[in-house]
Amino acid sequence: MVKRLFTLFMLSCALNVYAAPKIMLVMHGGAGTITRASMTPEKEKAYREALELALHAGQAVLMKGGTSVDAVEAAIRVLEDSPLFNAGKGAVFTHEGKNEMDSSIMRGRDRAAGAVAGVTIIRNPISAARAVMEKSPHVLMVGHGAELFATKMGLQIVDPSYFWTEPRWKALQEELMKEEKHSALDENPDKKFGTVGAVALDRNGDLAAGTSTGGMTNKMYGRVGDSPIIGAGTFADNATCAVSGTGHGEYFIRWTVASDIAALMRYKGMSVSDAANEVVMHKLVDVKGEGGVIALDAKGNFAMPFNSEGMYRGWIGEDGVAHVAIHKD
Repeated sequence: MVKRLFTLFMLSCALNVYAAPKIMLVMHGGAGTITRASMTPEKEKAYREALELALHAGQAVLMKGGTSVDAVEAAIRVLEDSPLFNAGKGAVFTHEGKNEMDSSIMRGRDRAAGAVAGVTIIRNPISAARAVMEKSPHVLMVGHGAELFATKMGLQIVDPSYFWTEPRWKALQEELMKEEKHSALDENPDKKFGTVGAVALDRNGDLAAGTSTGGMTNKMYGRVGDSPIIGAGTFADNATCAVSGTGHGEYFIRWTVASDIAALMRYKGMSVSDAANEVVMHKLVDVKGEGGVIALDAKGNFAMPFNSEGMYRGWIGEDGVAHVAIHKD
């Protein structure tokens, strides 16, 4: 009897030690002045449904034993294919009336990373970023070179007209009119926002992060924001956390937001929640940098702080229940 109890005890310990990490997927669809007054019930329903669809797409990958990189790519592709978000199909227009997209992805196990910037014909930039990570010796490829590489890798190429949407075109015309009138004080703050991103934890305990965007409405020729910059808009390291950001990219680059959160965890021993809040709610606020992040650690703990009025965001675990939020409460 004693021997049997001892065997059961040892088996229980073994199961606890070798238990697979709990899977987790966290996403954002951009931050900005997302007020309840500006959100119709129909619009809110559409955003919630799109986020839930993306969350379930990524979670399904994780449940089948897929990697965190697989999950991040699958989830972000859903939002890239939606005209609701400033990425892929819903990308905003540059000053010249073009859609130029940026994206990056990073694997926490070995800090492998890939990114593309200023691409105009790749349907899913997140897949191009992954191809750069896995099938090239480089981290960041831009413009025509990135498009040529994506074409050679067999990714889906589309005519630039695929990305044209009426709401984004109207937003550009409004900005151009304000520019003509020199009405800088009447500037739309949301022109600086708009990104989608995901962070995931798989059964192997590996983290991954990915971010994709169309950038800023009316951005100047050649402008690149934080989304394809490793350490600014995207970062992943199993020893600390995976991060994807959304906000005013110039600030996220200058304050290396994503890697700063990981650094606070590594060097100060902070939790993922405390580190993310320190950077977003204090460091960025102090310099008037707006936006938010999603951050996830290797134990499945996550944080979603933002200092703007709202941020499309959500999370899903092993239970398959998708949680979506938009406003601060």
